[in-house]
Amino acid sequence: MAGRVLITRPIPEPAPTLIAGVADRVVASSEDRPLSVEELRDRVGGFDAVLCMLHDPVDASVLVAAGGCKVFANMAVGFNNIDVAEATRLGILVTNTPGVLTEATADLAWALILAVSRRVADGDREMRAGRFPGWGPNYMLGGDVTGRTLGLVGPGRIATAVAERAVGFKMPLVYSGRRESPALDALGARRVELDALLAGSDFVSLHVPLTAETTHLIDARALGLMKPTAYLINTARGPVVDEAALVRVLKSGGIAGAGLDVYEREPAMADGLADCENAVLLPHLGSATFQTRSNMSRIAAENVIAVLEGRRPPNLVNPDAWRGALPG
Repeated sequence: MAGRVLITRPIPEPAPTLIAGVADRVVASSEDRPLSVEELRDRVGGFDAVLCMLHDPVDASVLVAAGGCKVFANMAVGFNNIDVAEATRLGILVTNTPGVLTEATADLAWALILAVSRRVADGDREMRAGRFPGWGPNYMLGGDVTGRTLGLVGPGRIATAVAERAVGFKMPLVYSGRRESPALDALGARRVELDALLAGSDFVSLHVPLTAETTHLIDARALGLMKPTAYLINTARGPVVDEAALVRVLKSGGIAGAGLDVYEREPAMADGLADCENAVLLPHLGSATFQTRSNMSRIAAENVIAVLEGRRPPNLVNPDAWRGALPG
């Protein structure tokens, strides 16, 4: 069984080639940007599968416009951009690409930890502007990392990978979450309540999915619990942090700094955030390595191909839709 596939944005190989080898027709957008709801509604009709991105807003109207589409395959770990409940009601499968970006995102979290605490971006700006006056005993002092407490909010795979790297820095580890983590426990981490983690950590690294419960999990109250010498690191989802509240805290010196890879209203930032020199700001690079993006591409293609061939996709988010729409 073959079919027609829409790819909503230019993506790395091998997905385009793999899908072209199976599908009757592949239409790949040449526009390297997220499509709007209106654009998606106009384009999804007549396809059996849509390979979409995390920032494509696949709401109920898009799913209805997709008609007989069998699957929306997100090339991302997250899938909060898709109305999964409506997809399930319509018998449309939703898939993602889990487990593929753990190491790359953990590496980037550590890049932010070191960059913001040791003022790497500040130093780079000083050198490029020709402002380096020469070594001085009080020049550009930053925060220590080795031996400082690392707090991990959300005990998943990425948090564990970040913790593994922290062992080399002799950092005491604490974590908070709904469940215990044997992997983190094995590294010597202690499970504590979120408030205790915020109050006691020198670095707070966020690793929770975006849900109704985690939206603005780190709000003004939470930020107020942190030490004035502490740093906030976010490689999870932008809306987990109340960005306007973070700007206020950064400007007032309520915390020492922040390292951010994701934002509440990407690609925009909250007013004033760009002016905070105690923040290191990256453009959502967590999975941006050649190998990681290639792996994401391959997994997304495998999900699409499985559905086109009448098989259950390996990374199915809504199994109820499979039972309702595609027997097996």
